[in-house]
Amino acid sequence: MEKRCQGAVCDDSVVHTEPALVPELLVTDIGRSLAFWRDLCGFTVAYDRPEEGFAYLTLGSAHVMLDQRGLGRDWITAPLDPPLGRGINLQIGVPDVDGVLSALLGAGHPLFLKPETRWYRAGEEEAGVRQFVVADPDGYLLRFQQSIGRRRAR
Repeated sequence: MEKRCQGAVCDDSVVHTEPALVPELLVTDIGRSLAFWRDLCGFTVAYDRPEEGFAYLTLGSAHVMLDQRGLGRDWITAPLDPPLGRGINLQIGVPDVDGVLSALLGAGHPLFLKPETRWYRAGEEEAGVRQFVVADPDGYLLRFQQSIGRRRAR
């Protein structure tokens, strides 16, 4: 269900289907970023504002906004030196990690972390994933992962 609003008054009791947290990444070239995120990684443009260099992307339940620096409003708190994504990696769950991996490798895009299988403790269980990490054109690290199940913690 969507939020119901009349003027400036909204009904917050309505259940929302969109994520409560959606990162907005400042990028240097929206065209180059879309070629990576959409064409190689499989995201879909839900909507865009080309005149602002903005695009809202989705892949399953993963949502991200891309905003080209210098067009529209920018939220810059300090000088931006490449790579822009220092200190963060975005985990993106996909049903087929090998499909994304094949598209990236086929385009000659380098990986930051080669594919691996890892088990992470989550309380009394461990969650298993097959994953790899790649940097987008502006240096944001994306960790694509596919669940391989859960098991009792060792």
